[in-house]
Amino acid sequence: MNVGRAFTRYHGDLVRYLTRLCGDSDTASDAAQEAFIRLAERPPRDDNVRAWLFQVGTNLVRDGSRVRTRRLELIRETPRETLTGHQPRRPDDAAEAEERRRLVRTALDRLSERDRTVLLLREEGFTHREIAEAVDSTTKSIGTIIARALKKLANEITLDPDELG
Repeated sequence: MNVGRAFTRYHGDLVRYLTRLCGDSDTASDAAQEAFIRLAERPPRDDNVRAWLFQVGTNLVRDGSRVRTRRLELIRETPRETLTGHQPRRPDDAAEAEERRRLVRTALDRLSERDRTVLLLREEGFTHREIAEAVDSTTKSIGTIIARALKKLANEITLDPDELG
């Protein structure tokens, strides 16, 4: 069955079902649209297109619900000032912070690609194992690589290495 015929035949039923499932017609319409996109991109192997569309639509609604629930949990856990913003900085503080960012960015650009990558991954919270995989190294050597990269970075911006990490 081609996608146009399937759309004509099943779209209304699918949207109605998904609306009942999630209680929101916009979410249901979006999920139905995505189900038909997936049908066009990767049609099911069997001939039961209707069942496949309803299964895909159901999964999309459930996945979307999980994402929305998780986002709400994260918002509830987020400090209030993050959501509302901090007080504006004084101009001299903003200029100083911008100068510091510029110095660090320049210093990072002077590091080797591996050292820069290791430091940025570390800053993003990656584990030593994850960093090792990303830079094709061993977990045991990552601590040493990080320490050396921090020292190089500190030398570039003339800061105490302990102040950076």
